[in-house]
Amino acid sequence: MVKRIKLRTLTIGGLFTLFFIVIVTRLFWYQVWNQDFWMELAKNSWSTQKTLSPARGTIYDQNGEVLVMNAPAYTVAVNPSLIQELKTLDKLVEQDIDVERLIVQELHKVLGKPENELYDIVRKKSTETGKYLIHREVRNEGWKIEEETAQKLRDFTDSLKEKTKQQDIGLYLMPEVKRFYAKNNLAAHVLGYTDKTGKPVGGIEELYDEQLAGIVGSIQYEKDRMGNKLPKASEIYTPAQDGDNMYLTIDRTIQQYIEEEIRKVYNEYSPHTITVIAADPKTGDILGLANMPTFNPNSYWDFDNERAFFNPAVQGGYEPGSTFKIVTLAAAVQEGLFDPEAYFQSGKIYAGGLPIHDVNTTWGTITYLEGLKRSSNVAFVKLGFEMLKEERFKSYIDKFGFGQKTGIEIPWEYEGFVQFTYPADVAAASYGHGQIKVTPIQQLMAASAVANGGKLMKPHIVKKIEDPVTGEVTEREPEVVRQVIDPNIAKQVSEYLEQVVADQEIGTGRNAYIEGYRVAGKTGTALKPINGEYDSTRAVVSFLGFAPVEDPRIAVIVVVDDPQKYWEGGGFVSPIIFKNIVSKSLRYMGVPTSHEMKPGEPGKSEGPIRLVKAPNIQGLKPHEAKKRLAEQGIVFQTVGAGKEVKRQFPAPGEYLGSGQRIYLLTDEPENLKMPDMKGKSLRDVMEIASLLGIEVRIEGEGYVTEQKASTDNGKRIVDIKLEPRRP
Repeated sequence: MVKRIKLRTLTIGGLFTLFFIVIVTRLFWYQVWNQDFWMELAKNSWSTQKTLSPARGTIYDQNGEVLVMNAPAYTVAVNPSLIQELKTLDKLVEQDIDVERLIVQELHKVLGKPENELYDIVRKKSTETGKYLIHREVRNEGWKIEEETAQKLRDFTDSLKEKTKQQDIGLYLMPEVKRFYAKNNLAAHVLGYTDKTGKPVGGIEELYDEQLAGIVGSIQYEKDRMGNKLPKASEIYTPAQDGDNMYLTIDRTIQQYIEEEIRKVYNEYSPHTITVIAADPKTGDILGLANMPTFNPNSYWDFDNERAFFNPAVQGGYEPGSTFKIVTLAAAVQEGLFDPEAYFQSGKIYAGGLPIHDVNTTWGTITYLEGLKRSSNVAFVKLGFEMLKEERFKSYIDKFGFGQKTGIEIPWEYEGFVQFTYPADVAAASYGHGQIKVTPIQQLMAASAVANGGKLMKPHIVKKIEDPVTGEVTEREPEVVRQVIDPNIAKQVSEYLEQVVADQEIGTGRNAYIEGYRVAGKTGTALKPINGEYDSTRAVVSFLGFAPVEDPRIAVIVVVDDPQKYWEGGGFVSPIIFKNIVSKSLRYMGVPTSHEMKPGEPGKSEGPIRLVKAPNIQGLKPHEAKKRLAEQGIVFQTVGAGKEVKRQFPAPGEYLGSGQRIYLLTDEPENLKMPDMKGKSLRDVMEIASLLGIEVRIEGEGYVTEQKASTDNGKRIVDIKLEPRRP
């Protein structure tokens, strides 16, 4: 009996001891070994973290004009539970006030959303509990609404509150931010857009999303069970970093010139697409890029035509036609194979076993220069297929960048291709047909290489990137891809191409001629293959050129795909578009006319000199002054980099002769240096020197080849060396 009691006592004691050990072990596990887990769980119960959204960066044009910015916006929301409660409220029923019906009608009127969809929203129940929801967003096409629309809903809400004597009627406006495209569809294919969820699509918005978006911040603090911050609670604050600001190479004014021109042609001739790109041939900076059809990034959902979002400037491949003869010509001149005075038999030639015809077979025996002016296919087959031959010809095509992406800052660029499977492919490519696909941006960079002295440049859309907090700016420098042809060869090719435009009798580019400026360029007509055969009334018509020849400031390509009313004008519209855009742009940029033109040459005015009064542009911003002067056809030169025109010469009201420039000073004269005057006339030098209070010492005659600045007893001096221009 005693043994049994002892055994029972020991057993019970052992069990208690074991239980105690388990409890202690478990407590040790929870509180010591696994404390991090439970501490984190506890922290989560009494602390909260909120996300701090950064501001997306602003996008400007090269002159600092806003193209894309953030703007206040609102999301519309309703409380279905409250709306249904008010609908059945006795006193409102007695007054025949149907809150649900009134809200639906107002939202339909203001947002344009169908009433049946709105009723579904204000009657929405939880799928889990079956109860009416307490929050439901009303999403129209763009989701977020602007201030003007929001004010209409505010007025309605205030009115309904007054009418029902309720403080809350279940309709709310939640402040947000939306992306606002300040010029609507201007440069839409360059900028891209952000969709309803804020996701960037296309253009700069997509490609530079990481820089524009910034870095998300947060704030973490301790809270009570109601969610309120505890007094003296610790706080962990990580500020959001706003996105970088982007300055583009695009000039808003030139972009407008482009879009105005192509919109007119698109409406008149209804082509499949139109593309125009303008660039500075010396730097590769894109001054303007536009396509038709296009879209408005502020309301992209209104555009159901997929072509409106396609960017043929960089994504579309096409047979270039005769504009590609620029490449063949440059290669032949570089290799010493092009003799402008040599003769050949035009009309028809067999190459690779196939006949190739000129557009006119009655020209007979003509020189190669005339063949260039008339755009003879036979001439270029002889140059490319017979003289250069496949290997050399293909090497120049590669050097000029065809079949390769240019690297422009626009997503989804197409590289194109050039395939020489058969000898006939080489012959066809020599005049821009056959197994060849190029993009407009490739063509433009190739022509720019001819214009700038033989350097293939990498095209750029982004000029600089600015940190909005520190103000630090990262500038992008021009990038030379490679030297394609020698500078002196490029000059010769430019002068040959000038004659395509200047010869008003036989030059195929004569419609691109601009009075007072030397223009070089080449037309292109690539017939479209329909059911395996080329259709003589369906074509991609284009023009590719630059100006002024002696100091190129702008290169432009125009591509019109399948214009209607081909023989009534649609097939000949490209050089006219080029002319209208370039003539306005040259005046806007203050480019002087080509003074070296001699009497009797095309473009030399023989009539009375037109005099105009100098307008008063003092006090304006430089880009505003540019625009006003360009509208009046007055050329100018800006001196300094200030933000306001301080002085001008000639003074307001003084008369200007034809081609005479207005000089714009954007700082006080004593703070300004003599600009680079190389290539300028003595008159130009004396006018600027007088304006800046600088003494000039002259050696020689003609145009400036050298200049050197110095000081003597505080007096500023510039030594100028002049030499005649070579014929």
